[in-house]
Amino acid sequence: MESPTPTNARISIIGAGPGGLTCARILQRHGIAVSVYDRDAETDSRNQGGSLDLHEEDGQLALREAGLLEEFFALARLEGQEMRQLDPSGRVLAHHLPDEDEKAAPEIDRGQLRDLLLRSLPAGTVQWGRTLASVSGPAAGPRTLTFTDGTAVEADLVIGADGAHSRVRAAVSPAAPRYTGVSFLEAWFDDMEHAHPELSRLVGKGSAHIADGERGLFAQRNSGGHMRVYIMRRVPVDWIAAQGLRPEDTEGIRGHLLGEYAAWSPRILRMITDNDGAYVDRPLFALPVPHTWEHSPSVALLGDAAHLMPPLGVGVNLAMLDAAELALALVRSSTIDDAVDRYEKSMLPRSAETARLLEGGAEHLLSVPDPASAGGAAARG
Repeated sequence: MESPTPTNARISIIGAGPGGLTCARILQRHGIAVSVYDRDAETDSRNQGGSLDLHEEDGQLALREAGLLEEFFALARLEGQEMRQLDPSGRVLAHHLPDEDEKAAPEIDRGQLRDLLLRSLPAGTVQWGRTLASVSGPAAGPRTLTFTDGTAVEADLVIGADGAHSRVRAAVSPAAPRYTGVSFLEAWFDDMEHAHPELSRLVGKGSAHIADGERGLFAQRNSGGHMRVYIMRRVPVDWIAAQGLRPEDTEGIRGHLLGEYAAWSPRILRMITDNDGAYVDRPLFALPVPHTWEHSPSVALLGDAAHLMPPLGVGVNLAMLDAAELALALVRSSTIDDAVDRYEKSMLPRSAETARLLEGGAEHLLSVPDPASAGGAAARG
């Protein structure tokens, strides 16, 4: 089959996260039709997660191409760039306090970013409640997308923006994410200024990272007075069941954690004991490094579907940069095949280099912070 021109092609994006929506927005700005399919039943059917820092060189660049940078800064929290490193006693090791006009990596809630992108798309662009079951058909296309509800559509280009456990990835690569050996347990805090004033003062307006070499905590302020804490440990992927606990046994899990963190200051332990609601288990997975595949003129991957890495501040930024580069390659190429080839020649080397730098980075989250650095990044992009 001869590869179609982008303006005449049937383009389907799987996944309505920041990457998929950014790609759709830029394509539509340039007059290229696209459909987005997402497994969520509706826009707000689940919590979208914590706060993201969008960098000038990738996430913000993509929003500029989408024509949404000004709207982003109307929502972004510049004060969220404040970062603290503490030791387990609560002593401050390093502190980055951003300038008033610093815009290198402002914070925005993941849900706010998704809503910003969704509002920019015409009604009907995203089809909700469409869970992809499989991608079939010849590499040259067209591809058949079969959904779990029994429906199917044909596409000349399938863009996999469907995250860590991508169904689209299987059409071009046998690779599967592997457990890193490090797991996060997410805890939520509400009404920080009134219900948790001591923690509010301890963390500040941005984030705080604490680690002792074996375990760590990463606290991250969100909008609306909320905060998330990620309890980070080197444990088996099934550690909750192995301890005879259940995910909904909040008190049992809390008691187990207090035993592990017994040597830490009571001030810090409030991040484990004072959360509002249950914990959420989030084991960390990563794709093999490097992750590459044989070029297909009818399938493209972006974000975690292409290069799942530890959460060290690059995930959403790389996904949005991927999205912008793929969309612009489609705008500037004469065929779908040429566009995917052009995109992969840029994306694959970049992602391989970044993945090599971050390989084993999940262990870094547990390392004792370097007082010479004001970073302590974790649980971000």
